[in-house]
Amino acid sequence: MMEPLYTPGDTLLHRLPAGLKLGLLMAAGAGLFALNDARGLGLACLAAAGLVAVCRPRPARLWRQVRGLLLILAAVGLFTGWAQGLEAALAVLARSAALIGLAMAVTLSTPVPAMLTAIERGLAPLSRWVDPARVSLAFALCLRFVPEIWHNYQEIREAQAARGLGHHPLALLVPLIVRTLKRAEEVAQAIDARS
Repeated sequence: MMEPLYTPGDTLLHRLPAGLKLGLLMAAGAGLFALNDARGLGLACLAAAGLVAVCRPRPARLWRQVRGLLLILAAVGLFTGWAQGLEAALAVLARSAALIGLAMAVTLSTPVPAMLTAIERGLAPLSRWVDPARVSLAFALCLRFVPEIWHNYQEIREAQAARGLGHHPLALLVPLIVRTLKRAEEVAQAIDARS
């Protein structure tokens, strides 16, 4: 099951305001996509890895979070290498790894309520077009229910394996979709009831 990555600490990264960290993350993301130099991308990966290490996450917990991402990165790298060549694949992998590492450093050093408050404050100037409280609620619901969906997937997979169905995609996906939609309906009714 996925779990929150926040690791309490007293590093400079932990003490920075959540809004500043999110703003720097957005700027770094834009900068990484503008950067095409292999050495620069390599340095960005090292910097991101250093920031993650400064937060002192538990290795086993961190591995549980990144192992799925590594498979996705491998697939993206193979496809990019096939379509555009090795140099483009390495650039995509380095850029993605650096961005994931920076995002992970922000997540490791920032409690979820602080992030949600920062998002709400950051969107306040756009309140004419966007309701900051609703966007913050949407983020909170995503953060809350992605781990629950993963937990449901694990339960269904174990139940189907016990019945001898193995990893049949329909046997996994149909009950997962039904459970997810049912839970979404319950949450929507609860939000409507509380207005």
